[in-house]
Parts: sequence; C-alpha cells; structure tokens
Amino acid sequence: MKSTTDAGIALTHFICTGWIKNLLTSSLVFDITQFFLSLNHRLLSLILDKAGFSSQVVNFFSNYLINRKTSYYWNNFSSHSFDVNVGVDQGSALSPILSALYLSPFFHIFKKYLKNLDLKISTLSFVDDSLLITSSKSFHLSNTCLFSSYNVALILLSKFGLQVEHLKTEVFHFSRSHSVFNPLP
Repeated sequence: MKSTTDAGIALTHFICTGWIKNLLTSSLVFDITQFFLSLNHRLLSLILDKAGFSSQVVNFFSNYLINRKTSYYWNNFSSHSFDVNVGVDQGSALSPILSALYLSPFFHIFKKYLKNLDLKISTLSFVDDSLLITSSKSFHLSNTCLFSSYNVALILLSKFGLQVEHLKTEVFHFSRSHSVFNPLP
C-alpha cells in the first residue's frame, strides 16, 4: 500500500510541476507479464557480478536461485522432482530487492536510449508496473514521445526476457483546461 501512495504522490508532483509551466502531463502505464516468474536467474547473477557485489554475495544468490528443484505433495501423492530455474517467489522477502537489482540495468540502458533519441520522459516503477511520464504543450507531442519511449521499453524488456501485458497498458492525460477535454487516443 505504501508503494502505491508513494507512486501517487510522485505522479501528482509531475502533474503539478507541468501545470506550473503551463504544460499538460501525460502518462503511459504498463505491466510486465508474470514478472517474478520470468526473471532469468543466470542473468540476475551476471547483473550482481557486473554491479560489483562481492563474490560471496553473487555465489549465495547463484546457489539460492540456480539449479533449484521442487516437487509437489498432495495427500499421499508425491510428484517427481523437476527444475525451477526461472522465477522468484513473489511473496519472498527477497523479491523486491531482486527485482530492483534485475531492473536497474534496464532503466540505466533505457535512460541512455531516451537521451540519444532526445525524448523527455520520466520513469516511475513499482515492482512489475512502470509509468512513463512526459509534459509538453500539446497532446500530439506527448503521444509521440510516449509512443516512441514505449516501443524502446518493449524492445529492451524483451532482451531482459520480460514481456508487457498489453491489455493492461493505459494512457492518461492531465490538463488544467476547463474546456471540453477529449484528447486523441
């Protein structure tokens, strides 16, 4: 609940800052499909190593996440053992930390792409949901900027083994206009 409140406060700040500058603010919200189940453990270990974590930490997570097996028990039935080398338990105390570590290089690379493309986008992420925010003078500029940055995000996320749940993607426009407000989709 706290992360939702924090995201709402941050979005309100973006909107009000844009309004002070006589700009409208637009946002695009998207959800990463099966985020925790899709995390690639080997990539996560490489990210930890590249980020400069000690070899003990990298080895701990590698041993914790890679070459894991599980089986199911139901009454008197016991399944055979099978590999579970992908995913992080969503309820695990480590899941928020591991997801932040996993996504940090994505956001670093994404920011560089946006800078090279001269796209003025702010990002806000809370676990498997992300928000792209832009402020401009017109809906056309906002939509163009959001469309371009969203496509960059899709390409990069797929390189990280993650997919976006397109049916949950939404665009919101915030304007101080007191007239009829009907932006282009």
